[in-house]
Amino acid sequence: MGNCNCCIDARAFEPSEAKGGSAIDPKKTAMVAIEYQNEFCTDGGKLHPAVKEVMASTGMLANTTKVADAVRKTGAKVFHTPITLKADGSDNPNKGLGILAGCYKDQLFAAGTWNAEICDAMTPQPGDVVVKGKRGLDAFPGSDLEKLLKEHGIETVVLCGFLTNCCVESTMRTAYEKGFNVVTLTDCTATTSSEGQKAAADPKTGTYTMFSQPMTAAEFISALEKRGDE
Repeated sequence: MGNCNCCIDARAFEPSEAKGGSAIDPKKTAMVAIEYQNEFCTDGGKLHPAVKEVMASTGMLANTTKVADAVRKTGAKVFHTPITLKADGSDNPNKGLGILAGCYKDQLFAAGTWNAEICDAMTPQPGDVVVKGKRGLDAFPGSDLEKLLKEHGIETVVLCGFLTNCCVESTMRTAYEKGFNVVTLTDCTATTSSEGQKAAADPKTGTYTMFSQPMTAAEFISALEKRGDE
């Protein structure tokens, strides 16, 4: 079965030090913005038609920019987490199955293209962090996300982006297992159907409740600013 790479499954915090349920401290908080790229966000992106209806229903892009502004003002960090894939599929971790097969077949998020660029509304600002190495659905494997979170002393991970029930939820589950305090911004996410959005992000019955504290953008901004004033 090859060599064991134990660091893949390592927890960021030991069980006795897990941060779940902690108060939100701006100095220890990172907003992890997943795949705010032209492929999803912008007219001309190959996946934009599939998500634009849910984007409009949640107001997710405008909400996200408001959160990003509040995060920067309070001293928390914005982490941009794009996915890029080589056109030949050589770095695609599962190009023959499921959604990643679709990425290969349709040449989605191809490295070096406009489609893979971060959209204008979420252009990285000075002090933001850009995560490198995301190739699959979960933002942790193969990327420098965890390394950067540790370097910045992050305990609370605040997730938003695409797709609600795919990359966002995949990353959420891993962050939860690693011992981070996890918040998900329900109206800063979008997917391909209202049914899929509700199944994941409904604040009472959605799967997000199993691995995080779901909050709206307004609720999170209020909590962040309250802590920042203390």
